[in-house]
Amino acid sequence: MDYRTLDLFNPTEEHKMLRQMVRDFVVAEVEPQALEYDRKEQFNKTLFRKLGELGLLGITVDEQYGGSGMDATAACIVHEELSASDPGFALAYLAHSMLCVNSLSVNGSEEQKRKYLPNLCTGEFIGCMALSEPHVGTDVFGMKTTAEKQSDLYNINGQKMWITNGVIDEAGTPADLVWVYAVTGKNEQGRSLLSTFIVDKSHAGYSVGQKIKDKAGMRGSNTAELVFKDCKVSKEQMIGKEGDSVHHLMQGLEIERLTLAAMSIGIARRSLQVMTKYAQERESFGRSINKFGQIQKYIAESYAQYMSAKTYVYDVSRKINILKTGQRLDTDGAKLLATTMGKTVADNAIQVLGGYGYVGEYVVERLWRDAKLLEIGGGTIESHQKNITKDLRPEHII
Repeated sequence: MDYRTLDLFNPTEEHKMLRQMVRDFVVAEVEPQALEYDRKEQFNKTLFRKLGELGLLGITVDEQYGGSGMDATAACIVHEELSASDPGFALAYLAHSMLCVNSLSVNGSEEQKRKYLPNLCTGEFIGCMALSEPHVGTDVFGMKTTAEKQSDLYNINGQKMWITNGVIDEAGTPADLVWVYAVTGKNEQGRSLLSTFIVDKSHAGYSVGQKIKDKAGMRGSNTAELVFKDCKVSKEQMIGKEGDSVHHLMQGLEIERLTLAAMSIGIARRSLQVMTKYAQERESFGRSINKFGQIQKYIAESYAQYMSAKTYVYDVSRKINILKTGQRLDTDGAKLLATTMGKTVADNAIQVLGGYGYVGEYVVERLWRDAKLLEIGGGTIESHQKNITKDLRPEHII
């Protein structure tokens, strides 16, 4: 092995090969459809299932269940590469592979994993996670969806909102499998007990309320309201025991925030490539515009910000253990830094391109719209500021 070709962003030969495979797939399959599906506000289900053929839909799942058995760095590589072309498509991938599949892989019982993971890894099943509600976002203990125990069943009632992959086609078909959080009672202090359930398409009472249209960005992924009305599931569909959701949430949010940060790295990389090429080729007053200080400021600062955030994201990915929790300080930190950076670099690219940057043909307009969601989804940047301040200790600063 030639270690000179490996680095923080490709720490092993396997990671390097993975990046090249996904990059080739993006050029051949993802890029040609990105603008079309953004304009149509549609999820490309056929293309998505090709990710299963490449072994990417279960990137962190053990091979015995049909996955690829890789780590957090591999997950970051895939999200970065997809987002350099189509962040909306990458977001649908994240909702499936991280929020649903990885969560099940880490927290599910042996029976649950054998029942669902193989079909999720191939893409025969498309999954999502349902946490947010019409009036509940960051305040998860304020959720209203309930799961009432009735003998050997749980009866789920409530609404979930802003669910990526909640609907998977234009006919209004709901996701094949949903990782659902619901209230199953109160603890001694009167705080809601949050519990986790697997609901699949065989369960009556689970449906799509409405598909969310006219989003500013991420239009290549479908977003929907999900409705649970007397949706009865067996006790075997519960993950762990009542009240375990806090652990599931922490584990899921840590890898989600890291991969969302990696999406911002992909957005920034593509934006930087576009603006650099344009500034080299576009002439004004008899010379290329990259000779002008105003343009140099946008390019140079964008590059420095991009490399700083990318280094942080991949350093965290190298250290994180996706099987454990308690890594919030730096997964929040990476997302806080990277998501605003991605939006800023995309904005700089539009400024460098001027009028050309403001139209869809030059890509950066779409990347700019997509980038904003990353400051909101998976926890707002304000929630990261709160968490970091709460968790940070003097000994962490070395």
